[in-house]
Amino acid sequence: MKDAAPATAPETFYLKDYKPFGFEVETVELTFKLAPNSTRVLSKIRFSPQDNAADPRFFLHGEALKLISAKIDGAPVTPELIAGGLICDTPGTPFTWEAEVEIAPAANTALEGLYMSSGMYCTQCEAEGFRKITYYPDRPDVMSTFSVRIEGDETVLLSNGNPAGSGEGWAEWHDPWPKPAYLFALVAGDLVNHPDHFTTRSGKDVELNIWVRPGDEGKCAFGMEALKKSMKWDEDVYGREYDLDIFNIVAVDDFNMGAMENKGLNIFNSSCVLASPETSTDANFERIEAIIAHEYFHNWTGNRITCRDWFQLCLKEGLTVFRDAQFTADMRSEPVKRIEDVIALRARQFPEDNGPLAHPPRPEQFQEINNFYTATVYEKGAEVIGMLKRLVGDDNYDKALDLYFDRHDGQACTIEDWLRVFEDATGRDLSQFKLWYSQAGTPRVKVSEDYADGSYTLTFEQSTPPTPGQPDKAPRVIPLAVGLLAANGDELRATEVLELIEAKQSFTFDGLASKPVPSILREFSAPVILERETTNAERAFLLAHDTDPFNRWEAGNALATETRVTMVTEGAAPDGAYLDALEKLVRDDTLDPAFRALVLSPPSQSEIAQTLHDRGVTPDPQKIYDAAETFAQTLAQQLETSLPRLYAATTVDGPYQPDANGAGLRALNGRILSLLTRLDGGEQAARQYQAADNMTQQYAALAALMKAENGERQSQAFFDQWQNDRLVMDKWFALQVACAAPDAAAKVATDLTRHTLFDMKNPNRFRAVMGALAGNHAGFHHASGAGYQLLAENLIALDSLNPQTTARMCAAFQTWKRYDSARQASIRVELERILATEGLSRDTHEMVSRILQG
Repeated sequence: MKDAAPATAPETFYLKDYKPFGFEVETVELTFKLAPNSTRVLSKIRFSPQDNAADPRFFLHGEALKLISAKIDGAPVTPELIAGGLICDTPGTPFTWEAEVEIAPAANTALEGLYMSSGMYCTQCEAEGFRKITYYPDRPDVMSTFSVRIEGDETVLLSNGNPAGSGEGWAEWHDPWPKPAYLFALVAGDLVNHPDHFTTRSGKDVELNIWVRPGDEGKCAFGMEALKKSMKWDEDVYGREYDLDIFNIVAVDDFNMGAMENKGLNIFNSSCVLASPETSTDANFERIEAIIAHEYFHNWTGNRITCRDWFQLCLKEGLTVFRDAQFTADMRSEPVKRIEDVIALRARQFPEDNGPLAHPPRPEQFQEINNFYTATVYEKGAEVIGMLKRLVGDDNYDKALDLYFDRHDGQACTIEDWLRVFEDATGRDLSQFKLWYSQAGTPRVKVSEDYADGSYTLTFEQSTPPTPGQPDKAPRVIPLAVGLLAANGDELRATEVLELIEAKQSFTFDGLASKPVPSILREFSAPVILERETTNAERAFLLAHDTDPFNRWEAGNALATETRVTMVTEGAAPDGAYLDALEKLVRDDTLDPAFRALVLSPPSQSEIAQTLHDRGVTPDPQKIYDAAETFAQTLAQQLETSLPRLYAATTVDGPYQPDANGAGLRALNGRILSLLTRLDGGEQAARQYQAADNMTQQYAALAALMKAENGERQSQAFFDQWQNDRLVMDKWFALQVACAAPDAAAKVATDLTRHTLFDMKNPNRFRAVMGALAGNHAGFHHASGAGYQLLAENLIALDSLNPQTTARMCAAFQTWKRYDSARQASIRVELERILATEGLSRDTHEMVSRILQG
């Protein structure tokens, strides 16, 4: 099922055109009579005209619906069915609308609205899926209470809110809190639950359940503990208490996203909730903890207070991402969490912000809202809130959030509402800060310095390159956290936040006996690109002495980047001073193992390509790959005498625990094992593979062997052991492509698409193969163009089944203009081939058009 593109370009929607809906929706009653190919949905909705209604006729959204009957106040009516919905005359006074429609969940491969996943009924209504369930004003500013009756043969029948009754073949639910249709949820299936409970700070006992397919009960305990930690944390840190009698989570195999925060009934991609030591890595455990927290935190920042329209999406998502980052920092390591977030931001959001898909956190226009569930909305949206908190201070942030919840509970809000709360709470003018929400692109901040007579001056110049539709950018408010170090490593000035508000601005520090070493942009205080002339010697100094963990890591990352750039452009050998610094750091047992693991993790090959492009050098993916391999081999040889001891020292004994300390040790151990494998041919990795009692160690050993091209036997053994576990098989599929040599990656991926366990209709499996291909930088960008062709072929095939997943995977092509003319020509051919596909969805049409035109 898909929405075919019209003959002309899809309609564009504009923020400036927003108008309120002309009717209040007082109550919603829904009855579902479930059948795979002919589900009947009966709706009974009470409407009341509003003073701003210019026309008594009203429009309801609806797509892929078979209208059986319609009534107003009990009398049959014949609405006019139009593209995207229906219109009908109304009496001009409050009235009750009733409709019966038929839908086919089993045929819904787009996984929007009501669909089936391996025999289970489930829903995904954000952003505009409810219109595929029944006729309704499917927009986030229309909020109402819902009562739902579900009739079916399944043993478990779930919906939003609190249970209101049940019997043989039926169940009723009532949600007392007004919500928009995108938060509606229904699940029906033969499921089993992992139960628990939570007592709120006011004494309410809340029933908790994680519902799964039989056989998955043993993978729920960690997710349940994460949920209870989230509930306690939100009470302690934000003062937010849960507001229903029950909280349900359901694990679904076929799901386009990670999870969905539907009120009281969160639906999760199975990969984001099911976990066990035998089948899940440390990274899986941390991700599950964070996603469960994220969806729970939406109960207040997204559900109780939602967004007025989809242009305001970053209001609920940016704030909730910021909150889940705070939670993870508190549960694990704050510095490591910050570094990991910046790595992800630079890998996903910076390329988006500096390419054809650039858009502000609050866009001014879109054709398909599903295409704006982006790193800019989520991750940059969170960075903007982090800057705001840094500017106003912790106490004022808490004061403003309390005011936000008090003032806007039960409302659908805008960015203006959000910023006004901070202005009212702090007395601060945030009109210039608002530019972060309306301007696209990553600001560049150029730094120069001067020292004379005990005074040290830092001068900053900010600029933002043109982005599609925004050629000129005004200066923004940029908080720059700065500290000063003495030549011996002592901190001369503790961290101070400088507010850059002009295009060019200077700050002076007096009373210094000698020129200091600046530590700029501590904790990555703003999502900008810092441009400052410096030396490898200074970077090495900061790597050794900076008191800010982020900037210490940043210095090492800059050293690694410079080393690889020089290797690529000049054919130089790896920098000896950097190798010495790495050796000293990795052997320092006083440092957090997770931090040492991050320092040992090289910049991605895509990041090196972008750095070269920024410097006017056309990146050669094969040369970048060769430099990465040479550096890793040289580092392994440099550490040869230390690696066995380091491996032994970081091996975690005893039963597996997914805690922060154990995860950090295993991360460092995995980095050391990959280096050791380069020297011993895989002997230690093979032993670890055989002895491993948890997926983290087993998978790390398998990856080390496969990267060393010595893992065929273990790969087959891994497959034989786990072929019946769908989530572990996703790991296996992805690893085959990720570890493939550049000249073999496309063939490996092609063979996997023909594998009996490959299912294009399952987003996890599709992403495992095609996402891994796009992530294999040298393989995807191999000069043959085979990677481009394979991805395009699969996107064309998937588009008719699942437009959302197809459109999001198109982003693999967004950096195409940084490569040589031959590669650009190959990519253009494939993009134009996709665009010429008959019946292409509007999702994919918009993405490919923007990539080509940007």
